[in-house]
Amino acid sequence: MARTQDKVIISCAVTGSVHTPAMSRWLPLTPQQIADQAIEAAQAGAAILHLHARDPGDGRPSADPKVFDQFVPRIREATDAVINITTGGSTRMTLEERLAYPLQARPEMCSLNMGSMNFSIHPAARRIQEWRYDWEKPYIEGMEDLIFRNTFGDIKRILKLLGEDCGTRFEFECYDVGHLYNLAHFLDEGLLPPGPLFIQMIGGILGGIGPDPENLVFMKATADRLFGDRYRFSVLGAGRHQMPLLTVGAVLGGNVRVGLEDSLYLGRGQLAKSCAEQVRKIRRILEELSLEIATPDEARAMLHLKGRNA
Repeated sequence: MARTQDKVIISCAVTGSVHTPAMSRWLPLTPQQIADQAIEAAQAGAAILHLHARDPGDGRPSADPKVFDQFVPRIREATDAVINITTGGSTRMTLEERLAYPLQARPEMCSLNMGSMNFSIHPAARRIQEWRYDWEKPYIEGMEDLIFRNTFGDIKRILKLLGEDCGTRFEFECYDVGHLYNLAHFLDEGLLPPGPLFIQMIGGILGGIGPDPENLVFMKATADRLFGDRYRFSVLGAGRHQMPLLTVGAVLGGNVRVGLEDSLYLGRGQLAKSCAEQVRKIRRILEELSLEIATPDEARAMLHLKGRNA
C-alpha cells in the first residue's frame, strides 16, 4: 500500500509489564514516575501514549483500576495525547483483570493482541546479577512455561465490550503473520468498526516473528493483500532492534512506536533515561528522512478516533 498520510504518528509505550526494576533504574514504576515520563514523552512528540500500571510498592505489573486512576487522569489533564490503555496486561492476568480499567475508562484507544502465543524474555534472567525484588527472578524465568492467552472468543468479547459498546478503537498488535489473518477473520465476520484499522507490526519478541526487515516487508505485503487501503500500520521493534526496524517501517510508509516497554536502551550499551529520549531520537531520524510528525489531533483524524471528550 502506498503511503496514505503525510505525517507519522509516534506512539510511546511507557512501562509495560515485561521488564522488571532490576533491568533499568529508569524504568517507571510508581504512578508519579509513569505520569511524569508519559507527559514528557508527549511533549517530545508522542501523539499516542500506551499505558500499563505497576504496583507502587514493588513495581510488579498491576491491573488494579485504583492504580491506573493515580496517573491516567493526571496525564490526560497535562497533555492532549491519545490515551491508549492496554488490554494485554501480563501473561499472569485473567481477561477480567485485563479489562477492568479499560471498561471503566472507556478510552479512545486500547491495545488488542491478535492471538494466543508463547511470549517470553526468560533468557534475560541469565544476564541479571542482582535483583531488586523477590518477585522478579521467578517472574522472568516463569515466562518459559506460560502463554499469553487471547482466544478467538476473548478477542470477540473485547471487540464487543470495548469497540461496540464503548466506541473504543484498537491498536491491533500483530506479533506474527498469522495474527494478520486472525484480524482478517474478524473483518470478514463484520465485527470490526468502520474506518482504518491501526495495525502494530511487532518484531523481535521470543515467540513471535523475528526482527528482520524482510519479515516486516512480508507482513506489510500480507496486510496489503488482506486489507487493501483499509489500514494504517505502525512498527514496534523489541529491544536492540527498536530504532533500525522503526526506520525501515517509516520508509515503507508506516508509523512508529517507542518506549521503555519495548526497549530499555537508547543505543548500544546505553540505557535510556526516559521514554522521551527515545521519542526525541526517533523524531530526529524521521525528520532527517523529511517526514513530518503527527500531532495528537492529526492522529485522531487519521485513525477516526472518537475524541478525548467522548
